[in-house]
Amino acid sequence: MSHTLPTPPVAERKPKTTPIHNTELVDDYAWLREKGAPEVTAYLEAENAYTAAAMEDTTALQAQLYDEILSHIKEDDVSVPYRDGEWIYLSRTAKGSQYPIFLRRPASTPDAPEEVILDVNALAEGQPFMSLGAIGVSPDGNLLAYTTDNTGFRQYTLHIRNLTTKTEFPDTAERVGSIAWAASSTTLFFTTEDDQTKRQDQLHRLNIGQPPVLVFTEPDERFNLGVGRTSDRKYILLDSGSHTTNEIHILESATPEDAFRLFAPRVDDEEYHVDHRDGYFYIHTNHQAELFRLMRVPIGFEDADQRAFWEEVLPKSKDAPLQDFDLFQNFLVTNYREAGLPVLRVFALTPDGTLGASNDIRFPDPAYAASGDVNRDFNTTVYRYNYQSLVRPASIFEYDTLTHTSTLLKQQEVPGGFDASLYNSERLWFPATDGTKIPISLIYRREVPGQAAFHKDSTRPLYLYGYGSYGYPLPLGFSVSRLSLLDRGIVIAYAHIRGGGELGDPWHDAGKMMVKRNTFTDFIDATEFLTSNGYGDPTRVAIEGGSAGGLLMGAVLNIAAEQGKPNLFRAVLSHVPFVDVMNTMLDASLPLTVAEYEEWGNPNEPEAFAYMRSYSPYDNLDKLSPGAIPSMLVKTSLNDSQVMYWEPAKYVAKLRTLKTNATPLLLHINMDAGHGGASGRYDYLKEIAFDYAFLLRELGIEPSQT
Repeated sequence: MSHTLPTPPVAERKPKTTPIHNTELVDDYAWLREKGAPEVTAYLEAENAYTAAAMEDTTALQAQLYDEILSHIKEDDVSVPYRDGEWIYLSRTAKGSQYPIFLRRPASTPDAPEEVILDVNALAEGQPFMSLGAIGVSPDGNLLAYTTDNTGFRQYTLHIRNLTTKTEFPDTAERVGSIAWAASSTTLFFTTEDDQTKRQDQLHRLNIGQPPVLVFTEPDERFNLGVGRTSDRKYILLDSGSHTTNEIHILESATPEDAFRLFAPRVDDEEYHVDHRDGYFYIHTNHQAELFRLMRVPIGFEDADQRAFWEEVLPKSKDAPLQDFDLFQNFLVTNYREAGLPVLRVFALTPDGTLGASNDIRFPDPAYAASGDVNRDFNTTVYRYNYQSLVRPASIFEYDTLTHTSTLLKQQEVPGGFDASLYNSERLWFPATDGTKIPISLIYRREVPGQAAFHKDSTRPLYLYGYGSYGYPLPLGFSVSRLSLLDRGIVIAYAHIRGGGELGDPWHDAGKMMVKRNTFTDFIDATEFLTSNGYGDPTRVAIEGGSAGGLLMGAVLNIAAEQGKPNLFRAVLSHVPFVDVMNTMLDASLPLTVAEYEEWGNPNEPEAFAYMRSYSPYDNLDKLSPGAIPSMLVKTSLNDSQVMYWEPAKYVAKLRTLKTNATPLLLHINMDAGHGGASGRYDYLKEIAFDYAFLLRELGIEPSQT
């Protein structure tokens, strides 16, 4: 598709100098931080107008892609019902409605009509954005607590609804994070955030009809609070955690006026998570076990240095990280990662709580996602889990722990039909530059109408996605929108680079702090491995990442150019990118900054400053080859609280002063959303169609092929 670009907007240079560590940081575009200032708003609107003009020739393609993706979505749909107490709960989506509707019916009367407990569409009326945060029904089923955000800034307001009268209580609170009901159903615990740093730092107790009471404050700026309940609902758990360390306080749910008790004091670089059954706390921990193990301790060792009393239930594995566990009265389910992929292992529990025989729930595809689903009945003998893969729609199964068999309850319906045999997924491992073996998951269509059948001949376009931070493993689920790329012959790959969590904490540790550059070089190595082995045309490689993955996008462009490979990537899609590493991490007043020192390093320390500066995309744009900058679409949201809009805005403004070639450099700002983009499902599909139209055009896929 040929297209003529209009003249892009030019941001005024207003240098701001920050002296630090015997050097200076010069920022020409710091003025873009002045959110709401007329000149800032005018510049952002000019960028949006430029992007709209530059994408005008794809308008018909965007509409086609939107209709195509929507045609594969069942707009009228219903979730798998689940029982909680005396009620059966479910949710529905209705054709034409942006948001779900939450319903329930009495468990004792299967034919009783469903009653609406919360219609998010009604909450969204008159709002450009609506996000539902925490939601929880009281144990007696009479009250609903929920939180909403109508800006995208992830700043949630608490609401409490009487489910009998369908009226709202006056009880409310601002900046609420997590919630947990006490056994009485008249007491709710909730956490709130600091109004500047957005750190969840306080716990409150609300007795309905009375003012809330502050019961706990976390003073350490690295730590965030979260409140929840044990699976048997006998204890309230208050978790205070940083990126590397945590501690838990406990309280009997039946006595909410009592003080919380410390379960085990925090120890640097140690994590533990607990659940309860019959007088024992079961503990998932990396205490003396880098890949985690399962332990337990009887009630009564709180407030002591009780780790000495912890009894091992499951030893640490040599090479399979124990991700988490689900505890029930009669069985326990662990989630291991073997070769980076989940395995669910079900153990019978003896009356005294020790482990009996085990059975594995394993899966047929080479790359997939599997995890526990909604399991609210502590005394059940069945376990619900979710399974999906790159070639298999999302499915809910129920595993019978007595017969060791799984039953499919629901599989995502794909209107128009989906034939998995048309596609192939693979799991590959390749050696990085330093010899470390890195996994890649990929999917492609075997035969595309009008094209030759796939074989490793490097003729198809390649799309590579990456993240590689916070120990987060890339999800390998099914996507109907992805079909629009696959059916046009694009090979899609996911690089499980260091810094992620596919292989446990050691994998994360090998791509953070002072070895963060491993994340970036792994991604470059992954690109070259795929193209050199025939999985994609080396002249038609598109890459995508968001947030910390947006940092990845910026860093790999700079580093590849520095390595003498300025043409490695043809198109880049960067969502809410964390690209201004130095200015952000030097500003402790910004949300999340201090807690992030454990992921990136503290730039107030000279050695960390020098290392972080060596890869910060905004600070290294001069390493790019000005005449070989790929096509780029950079997207952000005005109300993003995780990566402020000005980071991508400054990045694009500076990059424009350097590039000399004619490839498009586009910045799109959603003026009514936050970190995740549009909140409504139809609006979000339009954003995907916009992205895909950009990728298809820049990869040279002609209209006749779409």
